[in-house]
Amino acid sequence: MTRALSFLDPLHRIPGLRVSFVYRVPDVDVDGQRDEVIERLRPFFLARVQAVFGKEDWWRAEQVHGKGIAEVTDGEPFELVGVDGLTTISPGQVLGIYVADCAPIWLADRRSGAIGLLHSGRKGTELGILRAGLEQMAESYGTRPEDVVGVLGPCIRPPDYDVDFAADIVRDAQEEGVGEFHDSGINTGADLDAFYSYRVEKGRTGRLLALAMRVPS
Repeated sequence: MTRALSFLDPLHRIPGLRVSFVYRVPDVDVDGQRDEVIERLRPFFLARVQAVFGKEDWWRAEQVHGKGIAEVTDGEPFELVGVDGLTTISPGQVLGIYVADCAPIWLADRRSGAIGLLHSGRKGTELGILRAGLEQMAESYGTRPEDVVGVLGPCIRPPDYDVDFAADIVRDAQEEGVGEFHDSGINTGADLDAFYSYRVEKGRTGRLLALAMRVPS
């Protein structure tokens, strides 16, 4: 099913950047553990990555609900353990983050071309993963917050969750001086036709996929 990706428009307007998002896939059995369900969804994820990025695979983070960030350079993509965020300045490297209520955060440095993709749930937000991602991009690529365009994607929000960590992420972006930050405002818990929701579906659900790549020149 093709759905609108208009919440990514601020990133679509940046030259040299390609981004995407995979919504809920109809008619796939998601009653299972995370890894087995992701394996069932993998053919659909692969089809999107091939269609949008022309690639055979993507880099993944283990996603331990922390604030660890890994830098992607070159090589064959694999899962990077112990981290919840990925960054790169290398063209042609597809970054991917799985979510099912936690927030995907896209970061793009308009000056250097560096990009970041973060997995930020309640715990990761409390730990300051957005700040950690910006600091890592500053150290590795010279990124300045004022040059960054950020997008906060679909995630669970009140009244379907008792903590509004999305509002905390927006506040963090403001405090860090992010030049342009956009909140999709979309609640994954309110639309199970479009999204997977770990909380609403009691943990037996699939995963959405956020994607980003710097386009080779």
